[in-house]
Amino acid sequence: MEFALFFDWPMLAWIQTHLRGEWLDAIVPQFSSLGNKGFVWMVLALILVCVKKYRPIGIYMLVGMLLGLVIGNGLLKHLVARPRPIWLDPSIAALIPVPTDYSFPSGHTLSSVISATVLCFSKNRGLAILGVSLAVLMGLSRLYLYVHFPSDVLAGAALGILIGVCTVRLGDKIRQRRGKMTRNHKN
Repeated sequence: MEFALFFDWPMLAWIQTHLRGEWLDAIVPQFSSLGNKGFVWMVLALILVCVKKYRPIGIYMLVGMLLGLVIGNGLLKHLVARPRPIWLDPSIAALIPVPTDYSFPSGHTLSSVISATVLCFSKNRGLAILGVSLAVLMGLSRLYLYVHFPSDVLAGAALGILIGVCTVRLGDKIRQRRGKMTRNHKN
């Protein structure tokens, strides 16, 4: 609770006081909606699955997001049961429909960072930069919209990196074993 008093609330107040404005009020909700249910990341993953060179990356993104859904939204949100800032301080005008699920961790950030982390393993610098940039903006959008505390976003990012790295490492090991088995079977 002390962390929330000294970090979360002051940062949210600063964002609402210094960044909130008409043009961002119009853009941020639209951008943030791209992260609903991991939509933008699923579309990108499915596109990558269709390109042979990037198929493993697309599959890793989908598997990672599924793990994030189970761990983040399925388990942690219910275990922690943290109220959202907009529930606790309704004086801030909602720019999106007020979410009805719990706040911790940020699911938008989690799916975005899982995807960005996997894209960093793609050996395509452009994809990696795009992924990281979108993930950062997605996390910031959730703070701007007053639906997450900064610690929700940080936890979503940390968990996203962990899940992304583990998914790629495990996926690569499975692919290597399958490759060895296929080569041994042909001999």
